[in-house]
Amino acid sequence: MNNYAELLAPAGNLEKLKIALGYGADAVYGSTSTFSLRIRSGKDFDMESYAEGIEYAHSLGKKVYSTVNSFPFNSQIKLYKNHIAKMAELEPDALIVSSPGIVKLAAEIAPDIPIHLSTQANVMNALDAQVFYDLGVKRIIVAREISLKDCEAIKSVIPDLELEVFVHGSMCFAYSGRCLVSALQTGRVPNRGSCANDCRFPYEIYAHNRESGTTFRLEEESEVGTYIMNAKDMNMASHIDEILASGVIDSLKIEGRTKSPYYAGVVTKAYRHAIDDYYAGEFDASKYQAELETTQNRGFSDAYLTSRPFERNDTQSHGFTIQNGTHQVAALVSEDGKTWRCKDKSCIGDKVEIVLPVGATVELVDNEYGMIEEIDGKYWLTLKKIVSIKGKEFECIHSGDLNDIVLPTTLPSYAILRRGIDEALTKKGLTQ
Repeated sequence: MNNYAELLAPAGNLEKLKIALGYGADAVYGSTSTFSLRIRSGKDFDMESYAEGIEYAHSLGKKVYSTVNSFPFNSQIKLYKNHIAKMAELEPDALIVSSPGIVKLAAEIAPDIPIHLSTQANVMNALDAQVFYDLGVKRIIVAREISLKDCEAIKSVIPDLELEVFVHGSMCFAYSGRCLVSALQTGRVPNRGSCANDCRFPYEIYAHNRESGTTFRLEEESEVGTYIMNAKDMNMASHIDEILASGVIDSLKIEGRTKSPYYAGVVTKAYRHAIDDYYAGEFDASKYQAELETTQNRGFSDAYLTSRPFERNDTQSHGFTIQNGTHQVAALVSEDGKTWRCKDKSCIGDKVEIVLPVGATVELVDNEYGMIEEIDGKYWLTLKKIVSIKGKEFECIHSGDLNDIVLPTTLPSYAILRRGIDEALTKKGLTQ
């Protein structure tokens, strides 16, 4: 294993790729929609923008792993061959695949590109790991249900095999994502990239007596709810020290190609700090958790890496599907850092926090457009004037408005402006 574990972040499109890298990722994963397990999000990447993303990452000395991780029909094998060949031309740093047949196909078509085995392959033990290693797999993204002890056991048998674990993001109700519920109810096949997330819905439970023909609805228990398959989100930030201390994990992976640019930036930065602080002997779980709590989530669980599934009783969210985090995104700064675009209602006089990419700094200014100040180690922007680059002025600007608003000074690319959730809800006339 490398001395320093890799941080791997999701890239659902070119913008999120650049954000993830700017906020601390060593590598990103994603692809065009073809044969990816995120067909809908993958459409934000076409071949041209994906090639640009790979080139951009490589210019920073960072990596891109291409997802070709759906399971093939017989009729698709020729299409898979063509797609793998096209991906190989872009020179990604690895191909992520799920099927043993596609492992073999990728090794034949693109022998110079490392193969990473998707978590969809459900590897839980050294025997299975050895089979895939013998097929030429360089890295295995282990099953989400695996324990850290089992990772240690695999590494003891195959020390040259890289191991990657998920540390944050949505959890699937089914075993390592091998689900058929969506295919059964809507015809959208989860293992071919079009999951309808049926596990996130509330369900009504009925009992039927065949002898009498009677059917009646079972009443839900008060305050419990009927989101009976809705898993909480994984959050392993408090265990990063334990994971890294094991010495057997090569890459820490964040789930979320379909999630927002804010998620891509803030979650990546939190885990960047957790990893760096561990190696510096300054690990502080509360600091990373405070940032992760700013994102929308389904409630958090530390999942199964450090605890067996049967030992857990807090992994399901029966009463809701999603909840607000502690903060709301107000705006996202442009790539050139000169303007911002509204994500939540903002008015003259508002004071918003500036969230910066890793290592970035801010110039403190006070001019007609706004004031930037530093308070207790955080940067804040007070809006004095809301004017677009075309000269249009606003008293307030609302989410969805596509005008690019002038900043009082140039900020780092893709800096984020945010406010507390209570303030955001108050501006909307709502309460938490």
